Amino acid sequence: MYIKKILLAVAIIGLIIAAFFANFVYKAMFKANTAFNNEEAYVYIPSNASYSEVREQLLPLLKDIESFDALAQKKKYTTNINAGKFAIQKGLSNNDIINSIRSNNIPIKIAFNNQESIEKLAGRIATQIEADSLSLLRAMTDEVFLDKHNFSNKTALGMYVPNSYEFFWNTDAETFRTRMLKEYKRFWNEERVKKAASLKMTQADVMALASIVYEESKQASEQPRIAGVYLNRIRIGMPLQADPTLKFAAYQLPKYKNTVIKRVLNEHKEIKSPYNTYKNLGLPPGLIAMPDISAIDAVLNYENHKYLYFCADGQKLGYHKFAKTLAQHNVNARTYQRYLSTQGINR
Repeated sequence: MYIKKILLAVAIIGLIIAAFFANFVYKAMFKANTAFNNEEAYVYIPSNASYSEVREQLLPLLKDIESFDALAQKKKYTTNINAGKFAIQKGLSNNDIINSIRSNNIPIKIAFNNQESIEKLAGRIATQIEADSLSLLRAMTDEVFLDKHNFSNKTALGMYVPNSYEFFWNTDAETFRTRMLKEYKRFWNEERVKKAASLKMTQADVMALASIVYEESKQASEQPRIAGVYLNRIRIGMPLQADPTLKFAAYQLPKYKNTVIKRVLNEHKEIKSPYNTYKNLGLPPGLIAMPDISAIDAVLNYENHKYLYFCADGQKLGYHKFAKTLAQHNVNARTYQRYLSTQGINR
């Protein structure tokens, strides 16, 4: 009888222990453990992150971090961490959370346009992926890479065609750069390459002219007409006389740093720079800004006309008036100059 009591007691204790363990397993693995009210939350796990870094991000998102720790240790997540952007759905259990942040790296959309320089582009991209602006800038301006792919520091910005692209958040600088080269080659398909060749222009030439066209007008409807003006000037050996290139040249000088040139003056036309298209024939040595795709295609599909001049239209802001003769252009220009004066824009 005594032995039976002992066996019964052992059995009861075993059942209690089993129940406790089962409850622990259920709580650790299958019970909902999220503490946020939104439908989902995101964690961004850097490359080479330690478990403590991951834990720090999870701490405000979970009700019971200790039970998560125990299961993470059991499933060997603590020594097998993957980088990326991961989603945690409201109501997930520890087991589901670990599975999600272990293998479900979410692609993100990055976008860029209107970047004035490679430095500003690097800064823009750094706000969207893990790579920092300094590593991006080093990769983008690496002379060995640029030379290998027929770019230079002056034309490097043209490799980055403004659009929306899908990446993983944990993309490094070199991977981003290589992917953008691939996208650049895809953009310059056979049709676009043929059109550039018919203009007797390289891809870099097209990008440089497109950057001027885009700075002249953001109106896609008139960009082909503006491109046609500049191509007419190139054909007859006339200087481009593009005001945006004067602004670009001026902004390289200490005198014009941290200023905004709203009105191009004669003093700007005297700036000594290869980007001064009043003094130098042909295209500048590189892009003055990042052109939109509409401006690139406007050069390749320019409007065939006889206009040689254009100036901003003070009565229809954002648009331009075009002229075939200098006399007509001077009339248009004086009208616009009077408009600027009435607005108090003198510089």
